[in-house]
Formats: sequence, structure tokens, C-alpha cells
Amino acid sequence: MSDVLPREIRCVLVPAGSLRLLLPNATVAEVITQPAHEGVDGAPEWLVGRITWRGWRVPLVSFSRLAGAGEGDAELTVRVAVLKALGGHPKLPFIAVLTQGFPRLTTLNAELIIPTHDGSDLPPGVRAQVLVRDDVAVIPDLEGIEDELVRLLGLDEEAESNGTA
Repeated sequence: MSDVLPREIRCVLVPAGSLRLLLPNATVAEVITQPAHEGVDGAPEWLVGRITWRGWRVPLVSFSRLAGAGEGDAELTVRVAVLKALGGHPKLPFIAVLTQGFPRLTTLNAELIIPTHDGSDLPPGVRAQVLVRDDVAVIPDLEGIEDELVRLLGLDEEAESNGTA
């Protein structure tokens, strides 16, 4: 029996500063009001810190800073989208992304996603730039961001010292 890909996929457009992130709906665990966060010593500007969410210390990322985009409308309430990590790292099951407003659900198929990339280098953290109906969006490189977070937070070193690597 062959695996048949779905004709449509439920996605969310997550506002992140002046960008819209296009993600599968299943990636978003929860959207919450912005909690207090603890800083991370020596972290780049895009790694805002860590939040506590459901017993986890989750890294909080400003995707707009990572990609070098505008911060968006300062008047909007800042929220946090907690995303399920894709890399399978035991110490990093989730990452959190600053968002303004609420993610918007949409159902897409291949015909509704039009690549808009002109061949130049993509910004850091971006896998693709696309047009979704009337919205310009970016598909984030979540695996790359997770790898960088593991490195920045020393999670590989923790695993090695615990004998789990």
C-alpha cells in the first residue's frame, strides 16, 4: 500500500514582527500571553531568554530579530506561540516564538503556496519565502533554529556529561 499525501493541510500564519510564519497547525502547541522570562548569558539578541511553560524551560526566540526583519506594531499585545520542536532532542521538546496578535488558521494545498524567492541568500532562520493567497509569509527553518539553540544553550554538553549522547 502506498502512502498518499493529503491534498490539503491545515496551517497557521503566525505574526512575528513584520513577518508571517507559515507553519503546520500541528506544530503549534499553545498560544499564551507573554510570561516573564529569564535571560541567557551571552545569548544573541534573537534569543530573548527562557520561559517556564508546563514544567519545561523553553527558549524564547524573536524570529523577527533572527531574520533581521522589523519588529512590527509596538501597539499590539505581544504573545508567545509555543511550538513543538522537530529535532527530537530530549532537552528541547519545545521552542517559543514572540508573536503579535493571534495565529490565523488556514487550509492550504500545493496550488495555494507560491514561492517568491528571487535566488538571493535567505535571511537566517528562513527556509523559504512564499505567497499564501494574499499574504507574504516565510517558512522557518525550525530544525536549523533548534540546532543553534542546542548549541547556544549547551544542551549537547549536558547530554554528553550525563552519558546520554
